[in-house]
Amino acid sequence: MDICIKRIYEPPSEVDGKRILVDRLWPRGVSKSSAKVDLWLRDIAPSSELRKWFGHEVSKWNEFRKRYRNELAEKKDIIEKMLAEIGDRKITLLYAAKDEKHNNAQVLREFIIDLLKDR
Repeated sequence: MDICIKRIYEPPSEVDGKRILVDRLWPRGVSKSSAKVDLWLRDIAPSSELRKWFGHEVSKWNEFRKRYRNELAEKKDIIEKMLAEIGDRKITLLYAAKDEKHNNAQVLREFIIDLLKDR
């Protein structure tokens, strides 16, 4: 399975595959029609408490990754269901954060890859 990551503010592309928004809140300034989101999985986004604590401060990145992975482990059934529905098709995880290296989609991608390795 090919798992890509993309800011939702970038234009959709045919090569994106299944476009999955992984933020809890809908991104500002993006209409639902222009976003071309196939699936919005707000339940696997970081909790509101964790998101607010992190505040996109790079100094908190390693701790955020650890805490978010712990949250994802508790939601593994949601991720497994999504993967079963998608099969081997390409997916693009969409996020709104400005930082392309330090965001929840990066952590989720790592988590999914690790999950697939354990199968």
